Amino acid sequence: MAIAAKSSLVGLDETPQGQIKGHFLESLRLVERLHRRLLDIVKMRLDETGRTEINSVQALLLYNIGDNEMTAGELRTRGYYLGSNVSYNLKKLVEMDYIEHERSEHDRRSVRIRLSDKGRDVKALVVSLFDEQLADALGGKHMTPEDMKGLRDALRGLERYWSEQINYATL
Repeated sequence: MAIAAKSSLVGLDETPQGQIKGHFLESLRLVERLHRRLLDIVKMRLDETGRTEINSVQALLLYNIGDNEMTAGELRTRGYYLGSNVSYNLKKLVEMDYIEHERSEHDRRSVRIRLSDKGRDVKALVVSLFDEQLADALGGKHMTPEDMKGLRDALRGLERYWSEQINYATL
């Protein structure tokens, strides 16, 4: 594994600065790969439970909406949805009766969405999956609670840094 990771970082030197750059670049690839793995895990659970009409992105969208009522725009601004095709997925989820929607009385262009009973069932499935995954990761000694907190803190720090970069660029 170390050889594969090292060879994929062509052009990096072995100085402490070069090693840190290698760790940074590998971390970026890992974050992307972990998101894809998460989607695979969610899809496996959907398939196991016979929910083949919905995909993993849509299931995570239902999970992120949760018990809230919001607009599609709020999904993006709150950071609940990463994809560029939120409108497509929301439309499909409405068509399949996972989401209920209604136009705002004050602004007819705005549509409020919330989970239907069917959508809440999928959300509960994802919650259960995440609970199992956490218990397995901690119980199987893949990670400790301290590792989990450190990972979260590090990712929050990187998110804060990038948010500052974006906010500074837009001033």
